[in-house]
Amino acid sequence: MNDETQKRLITILSSLIAYALAGRLSDVLIKEPEVRGIRDDVKEALLKASFSLVSTIIASFVIRRVVGSRWGS
Repeated sequence: MNDETQKRLITILSSLIAYALAGRLSDVLIKEPEVRGIRDDVKEALLKASFSLVSTIIASFVIRRVVGSRWGS
């Protein structure tokens, strides 16, 4: 599998992981006030950015393990 295909798979997988985790956990971790302020927006942005970073690392690890085990790279 070439590098471009790996990058695409990592992007797709990390997006799916981030979407699943951030959507579920943001509702639990961030209590929705009646009126949202800048502070709430910053917390949500930091949470989503953190999930995006972590999910990219997880996806990269998973893809590289699969590629390494199947193609012996």
